[in-house]
Amino acid sequence: MTIKEDIIVTAGKPTVSPPDVETASIVKHATTGEVYASEEEAQTDIDNPATSTTEQDIRRDVAISVNKLPDIFGGTS
Repeated sequence: MTIKEDIIVTAGKPTVSPPDVETASIVKHATTGEVYASEEEAQTDIDNPATSTTEQDIRRDVAISVNKLPDIFGGTS
């Protein structure tokens, strides 16, 4: 018989599983508004001597969506 669940047990009690979350991030130039496809593209723009872009010009926005919160009151579901 095999165990099919990945459960962390501390002092004989199972811990709450991590919540189901989705994240989305946008990397863009704060002054020009240019949206970069990735962090690497933004770093390439910073490293390019032909542009005046610095690390301070890069803006990172992250949206976090929690689909279901764990039961924090200890009741049964």
